[in-house]
Amino acid sequence: MNLVPRPRSLELGDELVPARPPARRLDRSLPRQGYELRIGTDRVELAGGDEAGLFYGEATLAQLARLHGGALPVGTVRDHPDLAVRGVMLDISRDKVPTADSLRAVVDRLAALKVNQVQLYSEHTFAYRGHPEVHGAASPLDEHEIRELDAFCRARHVELVPNQNCLGHMNRWLQHDRYSGLAISPEGFVDPFGIARQPMTIEPRNPDSLALVRELLAELLPLFSSRRVHVGLDEAWELPASRLEDFLGWVTTLRGLPELDGREMLMWGDMVAGRADLVGALPDGVTVCEWGYDSWHPFEERCALLADAGIPFWVAPGTSSWLSILGRLTNARLTCRAAAAAALAHGGSGYLNTDWGDLGHLQQWLVSEPGLVYGAAVSWCLEANEDLDLGAALSTHVFDDDTGGLAAAVLALGDAHRLVTPQFPNMSTLVMNLYYPQLPVGRGLTAGLTTDELDAVDACLDQARADAARSRPGRGDGQSLADEAAFSADLVALLVRDARARLRGDGSLASVPQDERAALGTLLDQLTERYRTLWLGRNRPGGLEDSLGWLRNLRAAYRSGRPDPDWGGISTRS
Repeated sequence: MNLVPRPRSLELGDELVPARPPARRLDRSLPRQGYELRIGTDRVELAGGDEAGLFYGEATLAQLARLHGGALPVGTVRDHPDLAVRGVMLDISRDKVPTADSLRAVVDRLAALKVNQVQLYSEHTFAYRGHPEVHGAASPLDEHEIRELDAFCRARHVELVPNQNCLGHMNRWLQHDRYSGLAISPEGFVDPFGIARQPMTIEPRNPDSLALVRELLAELLPLFSSRRVHVGLDEAWELPASRLEDFLGWVTTLRGLPELDGREMLMWGDMVAGRADLVGALPDGVTVCEWGYDSWHPFEERCALLADAGIPFWVAPGTSSWLSILGRLTNARLTCRAAAAAALAHGGSGYLNTDWGDLGHLQQWLVSEPGLVYGAAVSWCLEANEDLDLGAALSTHVFDDDTGGLAAAVLALGDAHRLVTPQFPNMSTLVMNLYYPQLPVGRGLTAGLTTDELDAVDACLDQARADAARSRPGRGDGQSLADEAAFSADLVALLVRDARARLRGDGSLASVPQDERAALGTLLDQLTERYRTLWLGRNRPGGLEDSLGWLRNLRAAYRSGRPDPDWGGISTRS
């Protein structure tokens, strides 16, 4: 039956009865968050293991009524989750800060999918008192908005968890003179992937680093009812292997802060990943979030190591929407499923599905929805949901689109990148010439790309546009969803045209005739204005100009034929 998440036990017949409010009761013999629905010919009974279980039983009733035209099938549903924590982390620091209305709408939809935790990943987008130069242009969330959103979440059995990076990814702070002295590498550095970066990591040996972090946590944490806090600590690349003791010392110091008394401290797991000696040195009271965003990520191995060391852990896959424009849907499904399986196999207690916004957060909200829905389903009950009919689930319970067109469009777009030969981790090949126009097409990272493959991508985009155009999504932002699908297809169509033109030359943008570059630039101007409109429909204005910088860089490259050779930290200088 088309429910999302699918319950673990369904015993429903063909007889339908009019929908009616259930008689509700608590039954402490049921699992926590579990419920039992009994739908009879003259009565509907709902028992819940706790208030959350009753809420989830009501959500299933609503889906059953939607499937049956307002009626209910006679029978019984028994259900409870695999994992106690089923969360979603939204990146609000890579330029996009959603409006309050957008955040509430997202929470409502996630709660209906039985997601029970939301984190808003923050580096510089909370309005900390005394630090206006950091957040002033970002349209940040303020104290009042956090308290309101926290209450909104609680009413839907969703825990809003504070998430403030406290070591790496502090570049939005370190770029200001007032904080630059805290950086490990004030002049910048080259990351493990060969990308030149501005300073990102604060110096753990500097007492002023700890003073800043304590100040931020002391102001932020009291705004949340949650007794958890995510302190980040990922990708502290400026710390060499010889200084991992400093990293472990920083973790221990944070864990011992009075600001964190009585709170579970969450941290990302990459800095200690695969190292039994480092994992074993973590202090008590720390939960590791093992993240991985490609289908081959070793969740099984990493989670086994954490379990053997007695370290509490969550898994953290992702929607694979970032650095893709269209998504990488099959990868998202495989990664989300592998993460859920590893958590179940090794005693993980949580699942945090991540939705990042690296390099301008250029993807539209629609592109993230399939990964969010599938992650919610497999974290609730993997066995019942690993083969979920995602198109039917999206059409019925997310888009309210009886044509199926919007789901068909977003699912096809999500796998368009698989139509070309060159593939690489954590990014779609189809958008490389947007993010890094200085790189050649058909050589290097995109070697093997052919015009026949680009023709196949164009055909996919055409069909997706047609499917989106025939859709009739009934939810409040339905037209925006259709517009997002069309925009995403049109932007990638521009990049396909760009790539095809380069392949007729030597792969460089300089080899594309000026008139063709001018035509590409005109199309990009139109897309840029559409992007601005779509952004402001869901998000605050702060960060928009930074995000547009990626499109403007491409526009400048079309104009001159000479892309910035160092753009994005990837240099093509010989």
